[in-house]
Amino acid sequence: MKFQYQCFLLLFGLLVTASFRPEGYRSVPEPVKAHLSSDFLNSIGVNSAVSTRGESLKKTIEICKYLGVRWIRSGYEGGIQVSDMVEAHKQAGVKFSYGLLSGGTDIPRLLEGGRQLASAGALLAFEGLNEPNNWGIKYKDKEGGKEQSWMPVAEVQRDLYAAVKADRQLKDYPVWSLSENGAQTDNTGLQFLEIPKGAGTLMPEGTKYADYANCHNYFMHPSHPGLYDNQTWNAADPGPDCKVDGLYGNYGNTWRAKFKGYEGAGLDRLPRVTTETGATIGGALTEEKQARMFLNLYLAQFARGWSYTALYLLRDRSDEAGNQTFGFYKPDYSPRKAAVYMHNLTTILADEAGSAVQNKPGELIYSIAEVPETTHHLLLQKNNGRFALVVWAERVEGTDTIKIEFGKKASNIRVFDPTVSDAAISSIENSDAVTLTLSDHPMVIEL
Repeated sequence: MKFQYQCFLLLFGLLVTASFRPEGYRSVPEPVKAHLSSDFLNSIGVNSAVSTRGESLKKTIEICKYLGVRWIRSGYEGGIQVSDMVEAHKQAGVKFSYGLLSGGTDIPRLLEGGRQLASAGALLAFEGLNEPNNWGIKYKDKEGGKEQSWMPVAEVQRDLYAAVKADRQLKDYPVWSLSENGAQTDNTGLQFLEIPKGAGTLMPEGTKYADYANCHNYFMHPSHPGLYDNQTWNAADPGPDCKVDGLYGNYGNTWRAKFKGYEGAGLDRLPRVTTETGATIGGALTEEKQARMFLNLYLAQFARGWSYTALYLLRDRSDEAGNQTFGFYKPDYSPRKAAVYMHNLTTILADEAGSAVQNKPGELIYSIAEVPETTHHLLLQKNNGRFALVVWAERVEGTDTIKIEFGKKASNIRVFDPTVSDAAISSIENSDAVTLTLSDHPMVIEL
């Protein structure tokens, strides 16, 4: 009994100590591993028709350079010339995911264009079919997708993967899966990158489909409409708590027929990309709110494990109805606030010349006491060795004041707000702490 009583007193003392924080209390800063700033910037992509559907190659190049976009999602459909993509790469540095979009199934043609892009250093990856739930396909004289069997869809993805990996020039490029595989009507196993043993699927065990999962996790979705706290953070959630059409509904438990896929850590570790996401202006989503959420979007996606994210769209479509106000730019190429804010963020985080990091980011010792559920942070390091700590909140209303404490004093700390400009809004000398008031967009601390 005496021993049990002593244990009780010890536990009680620890609880009291933890709950009572006297004035001047400091949380204990701990080392945090940084990501390369260039890796985050390389994740930023857009959907664009480049030089078709009313878009101008010259303007595409111009606005990609302004935004700091690093890649474009594209395909051979719509008549985009590979030579225009190569020119965009030469002038703006953008690379291309090259896919079987809008029902296309011509794999030899896709690989032919891919080789040209690869030769120019402009190829990022190959992508499978685009939303077969909306665009039915015909492959080897068999129709599939939509409400029909998805076996032809599965065969396209299987054959695309095999063709890329059998090509001497292209075999090292990743293959991204198709989008909206969660809509498959029959269990073809498209919820897997490679069908595991015992999966009980129509396609055989060991069938290889892709190197990366691919989703269209729009952060505003009919399944969960309106504005709410942590909106883009939630859309990037790989697990079942995601409120929109996310990774879980396509690779964990398919949203249409509930076919089982990956579970737990297997789902969380799944290599993944987003080839479409975004939201149109309207109702509570004003141009200002859209602009701020676009910044949060790219940060949340990267922080939660998405290697690449493409916003829909670079410029509003001028040849179809129902898809307006998605874009960074209006049809006349006038910028929305989202374009200005994105320019500011990518300029602030630009991986300037330098060799201090050499692709091996270091650690920064810091802590944030009592972090609100709506506050998130991402530590980046530039090529010159300087750290950029991005801290953002996803609140619909209100603010939170947080204090960030560092392990030691920094000689110069600069604070940036991309909704204001690409220049520092304040500078702090010889300090080991920064206090920020956050609402619905990111701020950057450089030190």
